[in-house]
Amino acid sequence: MTAYVAYLRKDSDSDYGIDFPDFPGCVSAGHTVEEALAMAAEALTGHVAVMTADGDPVPPPSGMESLLSDPLREDAVMVLVPLDTDLLKAERVNITLPRSLLGRIDAVSGGNRSRFLVEAAEAKLAS
Repeated sequence: MTAYVAYLRKDSDSDYGIDFPDFPGCVSAGHTVEEALAMAAEALTGHVAVMTADGDPVPPPSGMESLLSDPLREDAVMVLVPLDTDLLKAERVNITLPRSLLGRIDAVSGGNRSRFLVEAAEAKLAS
């Protein structure tokens, strides 16, 4: 399983916060260290899933040693957060659709039915 370095921080008046140097903008938090780490794993998996769906390259994990001099690491503890790549794998499924609907999908999908159906499902689930 792949793991990424995250920076764990705690201010006296806030929850624990986590951010990922390899994924700017991917952040999480929790009331306890354990909760923050669990939420960070979920945030990381979701962030990578969106990158993958958008066709963006996923960077390889930076090594801890290479991040020791990172100024963004100040006042943070480095932790490893696992990326559950099993959740990102595509799974083949069989579905039944009316032929007329399939024809309409083909007309707008550019020949990639799976991509179209994934995007439609994600849009519906996001609303």
